[in-house]
Amino acid sequence: MPKQKITKEMVVEAAFTLAREEGMEQVLVKNIADRLGCSVQPIYSYCQSMESLRKDVAERVDSFVREYAAARINEEDLFRSTGRAYLQLAKEEPNLFKIFTLHRRDGISSLEEFYRAEASPRTAEVIAKSLNLTLDQAKQLHLHMLVYTIGIGTILSVTAPGIPAEDIDSLQETAYEAFLRQIQKVEGEQKSGK
Repeated sequence: MPKQKITKEMVVEAAFTLAREEGMEQVLVKNIADRLGCSVQPIYSYCQSMESLRKDVAERVDSFVREYAAARINEEDLFRSTGRAYLQLAKEEPNLFKIFTLHRRDGISSLEEFYRAEASPRTAEVIAKSLNLTLDQAKQLHLHMLVYTIGIGTILSVTAPGIPAEDIDSLQETAYEAFLRQIQKVEGEQKSGK
């Protein structure tokens, strides 16, 4: 039987599968070689370093997560369905959720910078229009829910057998309503001059 030619794409895909099934800490040259049924030499020939391979895996995770979320988003309820999609990801793909949310983000020194890096401007526009908020208020609401969703998603990704979806939906809805009321209250106080 002829030897299979190992490609960089095969190495990255094997590393991604390991990360998905067992976590990024299992993305090791020996484990990748075992998965591909080859020696460690082809792995080393395609990887400048484990750091560069992990970066390739993180990019593959990022693509997976964006496709996963896009397939579950309801355009008529963009804001809520996006949050639900990410929580569903945390429950169904906990290792990928952890890689996606817990990777290092260089150049971020404020929540505003974090928001710009992580959120689509279109989402704030949709929120503003659908809830009759200013763009700044919509961004504030979105940031609050983004932080909350990452937090509750992290809890989901590290608990077993897992928290029931209805409990999470209820928490997320309560947080959304509280954040929205707070933004509306501040706006009302500003209009009345308090």
